[in-house]
Amino acid sequence: MARPSTREKRLKDGYYMEVRNNGGERGIKIRRESKEQIDSAMEEYKRTKEVAYLGLVKNGKFIEGPNAVVKKSRAKSTTRKKKKTTKSKA
Repeated sequence: MARPSTREKRLKDGYYMEVRNNGGERGIKIRRESKEQIDSAMEEYKRTKEVAYLGLVKNGKFIEGPNAVVKKSRAKSTTRKKKKTTKSKA
């Protein structure tokens, strides 16, 4: 038996949704090429399953939707920290 992979799965570009059974914990991800296709698939699966929109993936990262990765910009502070000086007892 082989050990499980440690690398994350890379997602193809496209729109993703998650479909799971009613009351289920785990679901499957379904990918479509366009927003219209994902909307029609969501309407179809909503009749019998729980459906969640995951977002748009480009270059392996979510750029739209609730799972979107937001880059945090580092703000440069204008205040400088003073160095602590230790006084020696003589």
